[in-house]
Amino acid sequence: MGKIYEHLSAEERGVIFAMKLEDRTLSAIALALQRSRSTISRELRRNNWKPKHERGALGRPPVAGGYNATSAGRRATQLRHKPRRERKLQPEGALWAEVREHLDECHSPEQISAELKRNHPDKPALNASHETIYNAIYAMPRGELKRELVGLLRQGRSARKPRTRGEDRRGKLVDMASIHIRPPEANERQIAGHWEGDLIKGAGNGSAVGTLIDRSTLFVMLVKMEDSTAEAALKAYSAAFAPLDPELLKTLTYDQGKEMALHKKLAETTGIKVYFCDPHSPWQRGICENTNGLLRQFLPKGTDLSKFSQRELDAIALNLNRRPRKTLGWRRPGEVFIDNCAKQGIVIDPAVELGI
Repeated sequence: MGKIYEHLSAEERGVIFAMKLEDRTLSAIALALQRSRSTISRELRRNNWKPKHERGALGRPPVAGGYNATSAGRRATQLRHKPRRERKLQPEGALWAEVREHLDECHSPEQISAELKRNHPDKPALNASHETIYNAIYAMPRGELKRELVGLLRQGRSARKPRTRGEDRRGKLVDMASIHIRPPEANERQIAGHWEGDLIKGAGNGSAVGTLIDRSTLFVMLVKMEDSTAEAALKAYSAAFAPLDPELLKTLTYDQGKEMALHKKLAETTGIKVYFCDPHSPWQRGICENTNGLLRQFLPKGTDLSKFSQRELDAIALNLNRRPRKTLGWRRPGEVFIDNCAKQGIVIDPAVELGI
């Protein structure tokens, strides 16, 4: 039997009718039609057929247990042409205007759905699931508007390619501290000051931007890099950490990229302790990997990243730090970071030090 489902034809319904008049079993009918037994059973049940024990004292009705091939075919045709329910999100509606406003702010459909529930808790008509929002966008006819709306969505990753388990030819960093000896408080993600870091590479690996994400609050800092060398990384990361209170410089978790060859100097300069992931283990910095995916909406692959100024990178980081995040209970990373700092007795000026 094929895996692709096809509607029963008029001829097949005629066979079902004839075989049921002969009191043939569902299995026999399914075998004759090369259909599954459940297909035959559903067809009979939805068209008034009843087994013998449900037909009453008079026995078999004049038709096959109540099944009639002609009326069954007519019913199927009517259902296929039955008008679908009107879409909840219509371009001219008030709900769509609010959704579009959030899309323009680079919010994801899931974030928009959460915002709608928070803004209109008692008005179901002004709520929409993230699937409804996606469907409304992709159901639009081809044209400039659809291209514009799809462009506002974050680009989903294609199927993830398995990372090679072959020999690492990049060389080894000296005096690395393994992620496996990182303090337990970094794993628990309860307090601010434990960071994950990485580089986002530009076209031809000729340019790069450093990313730093606080593990507990998802607070993001973007760092302009002169290039991908260890000297550039030391200079850029030292400058990024400089305004922060020492209590916010507990640990930094990084991969074994050669740009971290001067990690000991970074630790001496800033006071932060650097820990390294195992080779080919991006899940050990899952927060950073996820954030890098979000950042590709602003820093697309194949782009010369050197053209972005530090001010422009700060604006991109600000956008992410103002987005509601599901893992934070739909709070924003910027506000959670400030709250956590306050709980830890750290006084900061967010406007000056963080640009929030």
